[in-house]
Amino acid sequence: MKILVSALETSSNIHLKELKKYLSDEVEFVGVFDKELGTPLYDLTALAIMGFIDALKKLRFFFKLRDELVELAKDCDKVLLMDSSGFNLPLAKKLKETYPNKQIIYYILPQAWAWKKKRVEKLQAYCTKLCSIIPFEEELYTKKDLITYVGHPLLDEIKHFKQTYEKTNKIIYMPGSRKTEIVNHMPVFRQIVKELPNKEHILIIPSKFDQEYINRVYGDISDFTISNDAHKSLIEAEFGFICSGTATLEASLIGTPFVMSYVAKKLDYFIGRLFVKLPYIGLANIFFDKMGKKAIHKEFFQEEVTFKNLLDEYHNMNKENFLNNSKILREYLKNGSSKNVAQIIQN
Repeated sequence: MKILVSALETSSNIHLKELKKYLSDEVEFVGVFDKELGTPLYDLTALAIMGFIDALKKLRFFFKLRDELVELAKDCDKVLLMDSSGFNLPLAKKLKETYPNKQIIYYILPQAWAWKKKRVEKLQAYCTKLCSIIPFEEELYTKKDLITYVGHPLLDEIKHFKQTYEKTNKIIYMPGSRKTEIVNHMPVFRQIVKELPNKEHILIIPSKFDQEYINRVYGDISDFTISNDAHKSLIEAEFGFICSGTATLEASLIGTPFVMSYVAKKLDYFIGRLFVKLPYIGLANIFFDKMGKKAIHKEFFQEEVTFKNLLDEYHNMNKENFLNNSKILREYLKNGSSKNVAQIIQN
């Protein structure tokens, strides 16, 4: 079986690697994905974008990529789209128009519950199966047979969870995987290191980055211990300073107390806040809000992201309470999704 895959995000490819474990060896990926999983059209690092401005700059390239993927789909049995709705929804539309009978599976759905609810109509029109990883997501859809809550992929990928809180003298820093996120967070993180001199400071750097890119984007990292294994480092750490994204949910599930921060280009942040009408940005906080509970962790944005604000949370957070909430979150999401999605693909 040959599957056209469009997985542009780093987090999507982590989920895709886990999914591949449950697929037959005869399944072949073509399209856009991590090079560890086959031979993709393009290196993922060339595709990473952050915000509206970056997207506009690369618009012509993404139109070209869409057309290339539509052409590739001609020889594929099925299509698997993952996250990246700004690219994958127009791609789904073009695929549906070109191959009306081809099965199009969308895994890691656009967050229509957060903003742009009209995407629900598009997903129902273009796709043949929607694999949801958010328990309350199904409520938005009218075609109930089209959407299935498959569980959350992080519960497949995380192998160990904390049951008790311990001071380990290790602090973890996760500045994100996009260039803008990293550049904005590293100066603040370096200040925190100076304020906590008797700790081991572990900096997570994605393994896909080469040394030249690391030197250019991260700046001076001589005071950090470098790690490519986020889950292992989260288990070992007593606290984390984490940029908004999947990593905040990983830490929330594992049970490592942390504070979330996010610094975007001012225009991107303004536009995002204009359209997203949610009380929180962190997924764990959104889940707790849906359960009628208080936020599990603090969130700081833009000018609020100072070393003082982040350090105050490190010193004052109720870490035992965080761990108890982490256990509630694991139960809420119930199970992993990889095996369930693999069955849907191979049926």
